[in-house]
Amino acid sequence: MYKHVFLTGQPGVGKTTLVQRATEILKSSGIPVEGFYTEEVRQGGRRIGFDVVILSGRRGPLSRVGSESSSGRRECRVGQYVVDLVSFEQLAIPVLRNADLGSGTRAKVCVIDEVGKMELFSQAFIQVVRRTLDGSGTVVLGTIPMPKGKPLGLVEEIRNRRDVKVFTVTKENRDSILQDVVTTVQNRTK
Repeated sequence: MYKHVFLTGQPGVGKTTLVQRATEILKSSGIPVEGFYTEEVRQGGRRIGFDVVILSGRRGPLSRVGSESSSGRRECRVGQYVVDLVSFEQLAIPVLRNADLGSGTRAKVCVIDEVGKMELFSQAFIQVVRRTLDGSGTVVLGTIPMPKGKPLGLVEEIRNRRDVKVFTVTKENRDSILQDVVTTVQNRTK
């Protein structure tokens, strides 16, 4: 039986938008939802990085083009982007840790968008995602990248878990798949 729901698909196909739309529907049906999503940051029509956006509205940098790491730790890069681990961990980790504290008899939904290369530089993130997936009271609605190049350990773990339903999002199905995603998550929270 599936407990968690993850979306996968090519970059730019609309996974984050689908998660945001599903989150709004779940919230409007009275289901407690916590977590975060990532959002492109653009300047002059050009993507300059990504932000982490907590569902409560707080936000901070996840990465920026060629900017220097503010953490003093080794620089973590994905392509042209430098990952700001300090900012990411300060925002995302507390939300994920709080998500599995339970909400009475009804499970909470924890949004994790995304479990990807940038986020996986954080060992604290890897640990808290595993704990959340193994916890008893939380249903995870998340996104993972399509397999490409060297496999990402945690992504493959998630993809191969028996309690995870993975939906592949395409431009053709991204609108029609929304109700299936919402229904699958709602059924897990009952």
